[in-house]
Amino acid sequence: MKNILKLAAVAAVGLALSGAAQAQSALNEILDSGVLKVGTTGDWNPMSVRDPATNNYKGFDIDIMNELAADLGVEVEFVPTDWKTLVNGVVAGQYHITGSASISPPRMKVAGFSESYIAVEIFPFTTKDKEGNFSGYDSINQPGVTVATTLGTTFEALVRDWFPNAEIKVVEAPARGFQEVIAGRADVFITSNIEGSTLVDKFPVVRVPDTGPRSPSPIAMLLPQNDQVWINYVNNWVKVKEAKGFFDTTKAKWGL
Repeated sequence: MKNILKLAAVAAVGLALSGAAQAQSALNEILDSGVLKVGTTGDWNPMSVRDPATNNYKGFDIDIMNELAADLGVEVEFVPTDWKTLVNGVVAGQYHITGSASISPPRMKVAGFSESYIAVEIFPFTTKDKEGNFSGYDSINQPGVTVATTLGTTFEALVRDWFPNAEIKVVEAPARGFQEVIAGRADVFITSNIEGSTLVDKFPVVRVPDTGPRSPSPIAMLLPQNDQVWINYVNNWVKVKEAKGFFDTTKAKWGL
């Protein structure tokens, strides 16, 4: 009987230790390893842009993550990902956190989010030579109009919802919907006010006439859903940095 009790006690301790190991927060892992792993797509100007020549990243998100790593006292490692696997990567532990992403119910089912620090609104865009073909959202939702979007993004779901009568052309990252329109293979794409302002400066694209903003959405960083310790740290870090003006300064730097 004593042996049975001993074995039961050892098993209980083993289970407790196993549970403690499984419950270890990403925060402990980051501090122990000295590395903060960040998933970023590198294709959302001015949030995250990858230079293919150097493989270096720049943008609003990159500045945010460098600051977070500095305050943690660790190095930052940017892990390449794309929009269709962004959530899967954080769920699978390929990185501890992501750059900015729209807060959406499907993502909320499987991943956690930080406090929001910026919001986006969505607009449709076309090229200047096709501007006269459109006026309002109904003019886009027509047979013969091709709307391009990128697989796995929140834009894909919105395009399918808003323009069911149009032809939807879905491309896979690193291809982007706006590239299809600029190349003449599609007529319209949708994107945020954030990215749209940079595209208008660089390419002959314009907002579709008589279209107001739609689908205002807060954006935040994705984190492991069941890691409340790490989520709490990041949320309080966001609050501290907002109070000190860091986010406002960084938004101004990138024209946001």
